[in-house]
Amino acid sequence: MSKTLLGSLVVGAMLSTSTALAEEDQVFGWVENATLQPWGITVKAKLDSGALTSSLDARDIELFEQDDEEWVRFRLKLEDQESGEVFSDEIERPLHREQTVRGAGGRDERPVVLMELCMGDTIYEEQFSLRDREEMLYPLLLGRRTISHLGLLDVRNTFLQEPGCDENADVVPHDPEDDQS
Repeated sequence: MSKTLLGSLVVGAMLSTSTALAEEDQVFGWVENATLQPWGITVKAKLDSGALTSSLDARDIELFEQDDEEWVRFRLKLEDQESGEVFSDEIERPLHREQTVRGAGGRDERPVVLMELCMGDTIYEEQFSLRDREEMLYPLLLGRRTISHLGLLDVRNTFLQEPGCDENADVVPHDPEDDQS
């Protein structure tokens, strides 16, 4: 068998494998609409493969104790993309963990909570670090932990999937192995 023929067979096999993977996985653009559950707030989300943990715009973040557990109280102030109304409620969630972020501005400790969001037709329970993102263009940033559960990321496109979760939507629970990475 000639090297050219062998090379063609290998490339063909790789392309068919790639095509099969793409047919199984949903493909998301680098910006998508996501719906925060259970409130049904649709916000723009930037899918950022450079970030590990997802981040949500939260204000007035306060740690407190409840039933001998650490909790986080925070205010969401998000504009719903569908209605244009501003959702501004105080939320309380158990503290999942604390995250240390190192950047040009130094070190920053952020609380991380588990929350659910609808992407495409599936609800995902994911980790979100809480931080004031008022100055940011996107109130929701989805990092690699979340992107790895969604499917494929097409950095050339935006808004490839519309959130459409109902009471029969598949739910992907938080993966405890994500806490190790």
